Amino acid sequence: MLELAAIIVLGIAAQWIAWRIKVPAILPLILIGLIVGPLSEFWYPGHGDHKLFLQPIYDGHYGLFPGKSLFYFVALSIGIILFEGGLTLKREEIQETGKAIGRLISLGSLVTFIGAGLAAHYMMDLSWSISFLFSSLIIVTGPTVIAPILQNVPLTRNVATVLKWEGILIDPIGALTAVLVFGFINSGEGLGFTSHAVEEFLRILFIGLGVGIAMAYGFFYMLKYDLVPHFLLNVFTLAWVIMAFALSDVLAHESGLLTVVVMGIVLANLDVPRIKEILFFKESLSILLISILFILLSANISMADLQLLADWRCIALFATVVFVLRPMSVFLSTTDSALSTNEKLFVSWVGPRGIVAAGIASLFGLELAHDGVPGAEYITPLVFMIVLGTVVINATTAKLIARLLGVIQESSRGILIVGANNLAKIVGKYFQENNRHVVIVDNNPNNVENMKQAGLNAIQANVFQDDLTDQIDLVDIGYLMAVTSSSDVNNYAVKKYKKLFGEQGAFRLLGESETRLAKAALPQTNILSYQDDFLQLASIIRDYPEIHEVHAASLEHLKNLLAAMSNEKKRAPLFLKDTHGINVIPPDLEAIEIEEAEGITLAYMGKPLEKEESKKLETVEVDDGH
Repeated sequence: MLELAAIIVLGIAAQWIAWRIKVPAILPLILIGLIVGPLSEFWYPGHGDHKLFLQPIYDGHYGLFPGKSLFYFVALSIGIILFEGGLTLKREEIQETGKAIGRLISLGSLVTFIGAGLAAHYMMDLSWSISFLFSSLIIVTGPTVIAPILQNVPLTRNVATVLKWEGILIDPIGALTAVLVFGFINSGEGLGFTSHAVEEFLRILFIGLGVGIAMAYGFFYMLKYDLVPHFLLNVFTLAWVIMAFALSDVLAHESGLLTVVVMGIVLANLDVPRIKEILFFKESLSILLISILFILLSANISMADLQLLADWRCIALFATVVFVLRPMSVFLSTTDSALSTNEKLFVSWVGPRGIVAAGIASLFGLELAHDGVPGAEYITPLVFMIVLGTVVINATTAKLIARLLGVIQESSRGILIVGANNLAKIVGKYFQENNRHVVIVDNNPNNVENMKQAGLNAIQANVFQDDLTDQIDLVDIGYLMAVTSSSDVNNYAVKKYKKLFGEQGAFRLLGESETRLAKAALPQTNILSYQDDFLQLASIIRDYPEIHEVHAASLEHLKNLLAAMSNEKKRAPLFLKDTHGINVIPPDLEAIEIEEAEGITLAYMGKPLEKEESKKLETVEVDDGH
């Protein structure tokens, strides 16, 4: 009781500490596990069966769960985590990742698999089967480790995109490779291509694919025809995943991991009702399981396992994987990509391993060691060495290396628009045509699809829930515009996300009641337009759905243009454009600096202004009505 409570509390505490100090959670989790596990021998010698958290499992080993229950718990936990990862893999997102990422997860994975396998065999004198099991486990670069790095280091968009999608897509590839290699080893024939080994391999492959697809569609139709009540949705999903895992494992031993990955990917690409709720629940459950697993597994590493690493060959293997194979796989995979040499160098430097590598290594290492497979005792400590080493290096040096290589953004110039409507479409296209990165967010999937069809980048998300913070597509966002029809939503979006996405400026539309106030009574910041609310702009858009530009030669000319537009209500001034960029119109026009030689450009919606009208307003004063 006390041990289980302690491991949960310590796990969540480690997640909180990681959030506070801005490092991947895997780092404090592993350190806590080592402290309460093997390192506790330094201050609690001769503990034997009283070792913190631990009771005997296999002969000579210890674990939180007696017997083989630790193996089963780890297997089910990894299955649930992989299912949640599979749910994030959408077909259209894979198509958008480009050649570089496609090659990284194919050619790059092959380079790592072959290179690390050869290195482990010749450096560590391990058998071919154990060597290639090790290499399959370190293919992955976990998104749970890379995401905190991307959130804390303002990388250029190319680098952030490559690292994000490589981390997401390579997880199931590494998991599947490890499962299939383990299947060969477990067949009793090693990696030899005998009839028995091939039969076991094909059995795992077909059972995993078949059960995964069948269970995915079965779950989809149960939700589609409303056969699962809302209050049971999350726990029913969990039970269905566990059932799929167990059923597959009964039909073909060790095929359960493949089944849940396939099931997650299939569901991610179907129009599953209430999928958002499932994702939120699975994400929370995955955090809890990751917290428990990392402490539990690192605590179960013995001092004997750590002493195996006190060998120069282990250091040489680590250096080969991190400083030779990773750069080799990156440069071979990005030969004709848009990445610069410095960007390739940074991607080569950042390749941390995560929960899939550590979890499956412990899972397979325990099983093979228990079965007496020679060299299996090296699997868990070697993989944990790669995981901990890469996380420490990347978490502590990513910002420094990014700055040295010049792959940090000088400023965040991207624009996030909250609300997928006609105003957002017109404004978004205007900024996109002016070479700005624009992302539109809306909770309505139909609105999001309309924006995508218009050629704009749009994502479905709810601003009232904390799901924007994990969107790596927003890594270069510095401006926020809330343009929904609801003043409450606009106010909330600006208040909640101003610091995160509006460091350069956060703006909202006026509420209907605010349009009746004098300009002096309105807020002096965070307002997009000081004369029009959503209804007025929508009315203008209905007749004139585009943004026009007019040049103002002086501040007086600009004032006259704005006053005339304010009086007639057929035009809505929105932005000022000069050599420094595009900005909203401030409430105090005297604060605008206009270079005499260049002038300034006013961007507005509404009836196009004739040249003669603009020329006339250059010298004639117009009453602004206030």
